[in-house]
Amino acid sequence: MAHITDLVRAASVVASQTELTSILEAVVETGMELTGAPFGALGVLGEDGSLIQFVHRGLPDGMVERIGHPPEGRGLLGAITWTDQPLRLDRVSDHPEAAGFPSAHPSMESFLGVSIRIGDQVFGNLYLGGKDGGFTDRDEALIESLAVIAGTAISTIRVQGRLRRAAVLEDRQRIARDLHDSIIQDLFAVGLTLQMLGAKTEDEELRRSIKEAADQLDASIAALRRFIFDLRPPVWGTRDLKQELSELLGRLAVPYDASVAIGVTGPVEDLPAELVEAVVQVVREAASNALRHARSDLVSVSISRGVDRLLVTVTDHGIGFDVDTTPRGMGLENIRSRAEAAGGEAEIVSKPGEGTTVRVVLPV
Repeated sequence: MAHITDLVRAASVVASQTELTSILEAVVETGMELTGAPFGALGVLGEDGSLIQFVHRGLPDGMVERIGHPPEGRGLLGAITWTDQPLRLDRVSDHPEAAGFPSAHPSMESFLGVSIRIGDQVFGNLYLGGKDGGFTDRDEALIESLAVIAGTAISTIRVQGRLRRAAVLEDRQRIARDLHDSIIQDLFAVGLTLQMLGAKTEDEELRRSIKEAADQLDASIAALRRFIFDLRPPVWGTRDLKQELSELLGRLAVPYDASVAIGVTGPVEDLPAELVEAVVQVVREAASNALRHARSDLVSVSISRGVDRLLVTVTDHGIGFDVDTTPRGMGLENIRSRAEAAGGEAEIVSKPGEGTTVRVVLPV
């Protein structure tokens, strides 16, 4: 049975491809491996909705020749294009759009299809079929995530193609903007999808694995941000702390029934990139802990700049805990270690039934 860690490995395989056809082939093969489907295909759509490229796996070469012309994207295969949801069938013939298979095509009862999107546009459709016993809820969740990963990888290839045609020294600022506005936003979308899947599943092991995958993705986003800000010329050298915190907290809050408020006092536009990174990581750790464990309907984040220091405060009004008797978990230790690494200090105040406040002071 496929595990979310298999999806994480699959994401690495898909994202490592440097050419579009290789990505399409990797997506099909990965979908088959994750679900155990003996047949898989990916159709790329043209402007009129017809298939302009068709990559398939599982059919012997001789059978492909006997089948003849590849599908045109009509009937059941085309129906996927016009829905936002995966299409899962135990019996293909039960679908009203099903028109049967060519005479030389192997018979397959079960079917799972999902659209691969880039932004609001459908790039193509991933089709899987013939799994004994039919596809499961887990199969559907994994393939839905794979489709998001595939869309991100394809978008990345497109951006890279544009970048290769540019003169790097002359277009450094544009390259950095493209990477930030396209790739990072796509990665945020993948992280959001993983968090939503984690919130919907009742499988504790699967939820924990999804959390680990989302954390790995956050680390990748942070590394990419550092690369972007190294690439940008001095005019782009500062990081927008307000925007980064807004994006982060909005994404963290999605799976939970809680609101997140943020307030910033004093100028933060000229903070060094290293300090901004420390603040973002501290807030990420503290807010994530509060959303997961505090059972509070509101988490408040406050950033206050003084003459020579920055005060970061994250407060919830949840169940609280006894600081003296509760074992120190990785979350609290991470907050303290991040503060100390930035030359600051952290204080955690909490009492059962009275909520928790995390205060971190960092030197400017």
